[in-house]
Amino acid sequence: MTGSKKYFSNVAHQWDEMRKSFFSEQVRDKIYSIANPARGDVVADIGAGTGYLTEGLINKGIPVIAVDQSEEMLDVMKRKFSGCDLIDYRVGESSALPIDNESVNYAFANMYLHHVKIPVKAIKEIYRILKPGGRLIITDLDEHNFEFLRNEHNDQWMGFKRDDIKKWFFESGFKGVVIDCAGEKCCSDSSAGDERAEISIFIAHGEK
Repeated sequence: MTGSKKYFSNVAHQWDEMRKSFFSEQVRDKIYSIANPARGDVVADIGAGTGYLTEGLINKGIPVIAVDQSEEMLDVMKRKFSGCDLIDYRVGESSALPIDNESVNYAFANMYLHHVKIPVKAIKEIYRILKPGGRLIITDLDEHNFEFLRNEHNDQWMGFKRDDIKKWFFESGFKGVVIDCAGEKCCSDSSAGDERAEISIFIAHGEK
């Protein structure tokens, strides 16, 4: 089990409360304002966790393929939405998503990329599953120097330079790539109590 997978499996039952302290629903609203899927569209929630993004989609009647590397995270999500038949739960890794080629209209990935070992490979893999004209929307952390996030939360990357994100999108085949500020910060206190991170969140999107 990778360090990231082990971390999320261990915190799955506390994740909803933890997430509220990191960032608010405004990030989700920003994603929906850029990509507004309609009934009949299929959305992939990559790194779905316990359903932060999925919840808003199923409330609109939109089917979601929820992918996460942690079975424990998906188990929590299944209990939360036990009465809903719009969610297809799938365990999978960033380098081999369990989704067919060109089968989804939108792919969302929130706070996912900085836990991925090779981000450009993950972006290319998401490109594979999108239909022609499909869109990828990523929200994640700008580059920072809060080392405790790597140690305490098993972050693989200390955020990203926006120019690198744009380059990886183009390398993967996306067009019309836009990167902007999501208007929100991710906040976290060190477990040692001696440091607090407040990191701006970017939103990046492009079309296949």
